[in-house]
Amino acid sequence: MSIIIDGKATALKIQYELSDKVKDLKKNNCHPKLVVILVGDDSASKVYVGHKEKACDQVGIASETILMPSDTSEDTLLETLDELNKDKTVHGILVQLPLPEQMSENKVIEFIAPEKDVDGFHPVNRGKLVSGEDAFLPCTPAGIQYLLKEYDIDPAGKHMVIVGRSNIVGKPLAIMMMQKKEWANSTVTVCHTGSGNLQPFTSLADILISAVGSTRHHHCRHGQRGRSGY
Repeated sequence: MSIIIDGKATALKIQYELSDKVKDLKKNNCHPKLVVILVGDDSASKVYVGHKEKACDQVGIASETILMPSDTSEDTLLETLDELNKDKTVHGILVQLPLPEQMSENKVIEFIAPEKDVDGFHPVNRGKLVSGEDAFLPCTPAGIQYLLKEYDIDPAGKHMVIVGRSNIVGKPLAIMMMQKKEWANSTVTVCHTGSGNLQPFTSLADILISAVGSTRHHHCRHGQRGRSGY
């Protein structure tokens, strides 16, 4: 029997849950705030940032977007991050990727205080993820795990095949799903551009996750790599 996963309905449920949690925080004199930094005028990034602002507003979280021109120096961005790291009224910092070529994404991500790294990209949070400690989780893998739980699809003991090995989706999801925890504990196979023909792997999957940034995987096999780093 097929199950249609309704992502919008699930997102609405999460919104209600978070709204209640935010109200409780405010009762205890904690007013959560997210600051997003957008460098440049990438159209897709603008859309993503707009969604984040809307999501914060819907659950009662204060948000601020700092816009910087594409020719901003890396030092200027790091100075801004240093101020936000020290600002006790700011609880989460998110630098929208990709960054202009004059900036090192790794250096910028590592400069964010781990306790404010809500994207879960800082090496400290990645290390905690690998060791099974509590940490900020990258949003897409966390969302996938939440959907599995919401629709009572228990991955424990199942063979999960993940197509894509990006640092944002494929790798963290594989680590999460192999952990000896609830709604995980899977046998995980990760396919990528070096896997060749995907059919022998995907045909054996109990759960198949596609995370390649492309609607047609064979495009990636012929060298057109999606944004997810397939």
